[in-house]
Amino acid sequence: MPDSAYGLNPDGADGRGLVLIVDDDESVRRGLERLLRSDGLDVKCFGSSKEFVAGPFPDRLACLVLDLRLPGASGLEVQEALARAGYEIPIIFISGYADVRSSVLALKAGAVDFLQKPVGDQDLLDTVHETLGRARLARRERADRAAIQARFALLSPRERDVLRLLLRGMLNKQIAAELGISEKTVKFHRGRVMSKTEAGSMAELVRQAAKIGFERQGAISSCTSS
Repeated sequence: MPDSAYGLNPDGADGRGLVLIVDDDESVRRGLERLLRSDGLDVKCFGSSKEFVAGPFPDRLACLVLDLRLPGASGLEVQEALARAGYEIPIIFISGYADVRSSVLALKAGAVDFLQKPVGDQDLLDTVHETLGRARLARRERADRAAIQARFALLSPRERDVLRLLLRGMLNKQIAAELGISEKTVKFHRGRVMSKTEAGSMAELVRQAAKIGFERQGAISSCTSS
């Protein structure tokens, strides 16, 4: 969803992360907002789970500071709803109650941390920055995989055959014999593979293929077609 709905800068414009706060206590929301904004972060607050899940959700570097006990849907229910919707955002739970069972459930479901109210200023800042740092790396990894997938999608069926055999460590002449083509043709397809994937070396080509599970994809498609 576009961030214009929030009136906030899109990710990458200034490098700042976005912190979404969901808490029904207005004084808590205001305190957390002031603290996080003073540290250079964008902040958007919600007074209820209903208000938050109504969206839209921003497609940018962000994390969610979520109160465990909310009117209507609880923090755990919000976490479940986000997972069902496929919206990946790291969650930091906060709670004024020592609820071990809930904290365990939240962490098992993927929450980053569970902080007890009143939350210490430095504890929150440290947790938020660490969470955004991890999220930033995860976004870069996803973008890298998507770019590799797009480049590999440009390969012709024959180029994909050559690539699979290259990844098994076979030489050009061995690939030629395996596919029933000339070594010259193998060299041509190999050059096309390197060009389309933008791999500067065989080691880089192997890294890219491993990152998107290319050999595993080939094995699955072979089983499906047989």
